[in-house]
Amino acid sequence: QVQLVESGGGLVQPGGSLRLSCTATGSNDEIHDMGWYRQAPGKQRELVATITRDGGENYSNSVKGRFIISGDNAKNTVYLQMNSLNSEDTAVYYCNVRYGYFPPYQVYWGQGTQVTVSS
Repeated sequence: QVQLVESGGGLVQPGGSLRLSCTATGSNDEIHDMGWYRQAPGKQRELVATITRDGGENYSNSVKGRFIISGDNAKNTVYLQMNSLNSEDTAVYYCNVRYGYFPPYQVYWGQGTQVTVSS
């Protein structure tokens, strides 16, 4: 059974930084990519950033230049370094993993971790 264990959320002041991590366990299948999505109150879940197994990165325009995604293939772990945080970054952040070489991928989600940016 695949499990995604997230950590690193919390309360931070505007301009501050946080680092999220997520580890996937329970499958020997090949990971295609891992990433982070977020959902603010009253809004739809949106992409934050993803990284493929070979290191290809993708960011939403709203976080480009402030957030950095990285991965450790040996540990099946993805990190999200979030800098210059502002109130619009407040949301529940969800880890996502896609297994497989080609579509359709097997997709799994973490339980979510709250990030609150407030003074």
